[in-house]
This record gives sequence, structure tokens and C-alpha cells, in this order.
Amino acid sequence: MSGPSAGEAGAVTADPRRWRLLALLGVAQFMLILDVTVVAIALPHIGTDLGLERDTLTWVVSAYTLVFGGLMLLGGRAADLFGARRVVLTGLLVFTVASLVTGLAENAAMVIGGRVAQGLGAAMLSPAALSVVTKTFHGDERNKALGIWSALGGGGSAIGVLLGGLLTAGPGWQWVFYINVPIGIVVFAALSRTLPRDLPTGPTARLDVPGALLVTAGTGTAIYALINAGDWGWLDGRTLGTLAGAVVLYALFAVVQRTVKSPLMDLRILTRRPVASGTFLILVATALMIAVFFLGSFYLQHHQGYGALRTGLLFLPVALATIVGAQVAGQVIGTAGGRKVAVIGLLIAAVGTGVAALGQGPVTVVVGISLGAAGIGAAFVASSATALGQVAHHEAGTASGLLSTFHEFGAALGVAVVSSIAAASIAGTTDAGFTNAFTFAAVTAAVAALLALVVVPSLKPGAGVTTGAH
Repeated sequence: MSGPSAGEAGAVTADPRRWRLLALLGVAQFMLILDVTVVAIALPHIGTDLGLERDTLTWVVSAYTLVFGGLMLLGGRAADLFGARRVVLTGLLVFTVASLVTGLAENAAMVIGGRVAQGLGAAMLSPAALSVVTKTFHGDERNKALGIWSALGGGGSAIGVLLGGLLTAGPGWQWVFYINVPIGIVVFAALSRTLPRDLPTGPTARLDVPGALLVTAGTGTAIYALINAGDWGWLDGRTLGTLAGAVVLYALFAVVQRTVKSPLMDLRILTRRPVASGTFLILVATALMIAVFFLGSFYLQHHQGYGALRTGLLFLPVALATIVGAQVAGQVIGTAGGRKVAVIGLLIAAVGTGVAALGQGPVTVVVGISLGAAGIGAAFVASSATALGQVAHHEAGTASGLLSTFHEFGAALGVAVVSSIAAASIAGTTDAGFTNAFTFAAVTAAVAALLALVVVPSLKPGAGVTTGAH
């Protein structure tokens, strides 16, 4: 493998703007991740104000994560073809305007439509921003930068719940969306001056729109089945039939990728062990993170009768634990390797969610999900360092988009599955649903830890990260 040239490495090291650029891109990414969970506490209030049922409320979360994840590969490909600067700024503008529209929503169609538009902007912004980070930092600095990026992602998820509680209890649920507008404007202005003017790195300016639509439709179909499985039954013909339809759509996506001139992604990239195992890790970690936030929010508000503000404040230790877990993992992954960090992180997540499953009161639940969040934060770092550690320079956008795609699909699948398992508890008819859902999360984390021991390579990113071609 070949690393960056001496001149390139020196230029990057000497450029003091790289950390400022990381900070600005981090704020933008923070908004995108925060918007996955900031609505968790606001959901009961949104449902009351707009007259939404449980399945529709689930789509307030899933509509965003579905479009975010479904079009992420398209966003990553666009960054490679048209240049990351153009895609970052366009995505940020779309996301900011969509946030304003969502806050103004007066019915289900408008709030879900706004969330779809937010997802579109996020799908452009996130992979392009991560591509910039991957190209800007090298070696040990890249590990540190990815650790910060992962901490922003995991911490943003937890802080989203805290902020959602503060805003919902204060000016109202609409402000969980309005708050993005001034921040988006300020970051847009700063990035316009800071982002380097880059050139497209792809061979031709073509986008695989049919592929993007197929993968989004396939995931949307799967999520629809999972959301309704709690009502239909997991082995009901409608559930199994809808899941079969999702498999067909995924198969069509694979066919399209093998036949079009400019595929959305080269499916062979998933045959690389680091990329495949990294995407697996982020899928599981995000599903677990969103699941425990969703469950924790409804448990504290519906079962314990706490208000939005008190619930949000109880998530403060969860946010801190996530950030600490990610930061510790970022410090040790260069010497310990991705496999050890992933396995230990997922085992901690299994123990934490297992404690929450005991259901011995709000203290037990908060302690459990805080412990679990620390392990999940570590798994996030392992996923990004493993998947992005050895991608070629011209593949940075596509690889980043792939990783971010599985992040959002994990969020959509996580909330869909646990909302179905805990459906009765969310409706207020029994407490068993929360216990079952937390138990499911614990078992999932434990099984994922065992799989990570087998599939994650033992590569130590600190020694092996390069930006050259393979």
C-alpha cells in the first residue's frame, strides 16, 4: 500500500485550519444525528397535538432515518463526482429549510413530509462531510478525528433526548426543529469560507438514481413490516409477505448495480472484510442506541409519568457516558485494534441493556442505558475506524456514504423493531413490553459481540491507516 506523499502529509500537518474545519463539519453532523433522537421525547406531545397514533409516530422517526439512509450512498457518490464542498453546502441548505417546514407542521402529512426533506438534506451532507474528514486527516490524526466524529454521533444521539426534553417542556415541540435554522445559517456561512474548493474525483458525472430508489424502497418496505409486526404478528402472512417484498427489491438493487454504467456502489466493496465488518458494527450499534433511547423516553414518560424536562435531564448521564465511551475507544483503538474495542463495547452494551431490562425503577433503567451507551459509543469508533481505515482516496465519499447508510438504516430498524415489541407498553396496557424490548436489545448486543469476535479484522488502525490505493 502507498501512503500520502511527504508533501501531502506535510501540507496537512502544517494547515491549522483542519481542526477548525473538523469543528464546523462536526457541528453540522451533530445536528443531523441529534435530529434522529431529539424527537424521542417530543413524540408524545406531537402525537397529542396532531392526533397521531403509535404507528404514525414511529414514522416521524423512521421517515427521516429511512430517507437519510436510503439516499446516503447517492450523497456519497455525488461527493465523489461533483466535489464534497458543493454537496456539503447544498445538503446543509436543504436540511435547514426542511427543519423550518417541519416545525410549522399542522398535520401528519406535513410533519412526515418535512422529515423526508430533512432526510434528503442529511443524505447529501453527512457522507460528503465525512469524506472531507477522511481526506483531510491521516495516520494517528485520522484516528483522533474519527474518534471525535464518532463521539459527536453517539453524543448527539443522547444529547438529542436531553435537548428534546428542554425544548418540549419550554417553548414547545416545534422548537426541536426550529433550533436547526439559526445554527444551520451560521454553519453554512462559516463553511462557505472554510471548505476547500475541490475538484470532482469520479470519472464521470452520473448518478444512479434508480439504484438509490430501489435500496430506499427495499428498506422502507422492511421497516413497514417491522413497524406493523407488533399488530399483525411476527409470523403473520402480511409480515412475512412484506419482508419478502423487501428482499425482492434488494435483489433488484443488486442487479441494477451490476448492469448500469455508473452504479451507486461497487458491491465488491462489501467483500472487503474491513468494510463489511465496519458496516455490520455501525448497523448494530445504531439500532441499539436508538432502541434504548426510544424505550427509555417512553418508559420514563408513559410508565413513570415524568414530564419532558425531567426525562430529558435524566438522559444527561447517558449523553456523557456515550461521549466518554467513544473518546476512550478513540484513544486505545490504535494499539488495541478494532476487534477488541468492538467486542468489549458490545459486551458492555449487553450488560447495560440487561440491567435496564430488570425494570426495577427509573434509577435502574437510567443506570443500565447509561452503561449500555458507553459500550455503544465505543462500538461506533470501532465501526468507523475499521471500515474507513484503508479506503483509497477516490473511494472516500462512497465508503463514507456506505457507513452512514448503515448508520441510518440501523436507526430505522431499531426503532421499528422495539416499537413493535413494546407496542402494548407504549399504548399503556401492560409493562411487559418494555422488559421484553430491553431484553431483546441485550441479547442482540451479546450475539453481535460474538459475531464481532469472528468477523472484525485484528488490524490496528494506528499502524495501518493509509490514503493510498490498495
